[in-house]
Amino acid sequence: MTELTFKQKQAHYEKMRRSNYLASLRLAGFDTSPADLEKPLLTRKEALAKYRQNKSQRPS
Repeated sequence: MTELTFKQKQAHYEKMRRSNYLASLRLAGFDTSPADLEKPLLTRKEALAKYRQNKSQRPS
C-alpha cells in the first residue's frame, strides 16, 4: 500500500467536505446535482458583491 502525500490527503478531505455539504443542502430541500462538486465556489468578496447587487435591484 502506498503512502498518501499531504496534498493528496488535502484534496480527498476537500472533496468529502464538499460532498457532505451538498448532501446537507439536498436534505434541506435545495436542488443539487453531481456536477456541483466540480464547480468552484465563489470567494467571499464575489459572494458579497453578488448579494449587494441583488439587494439594490429589488423593487421597494
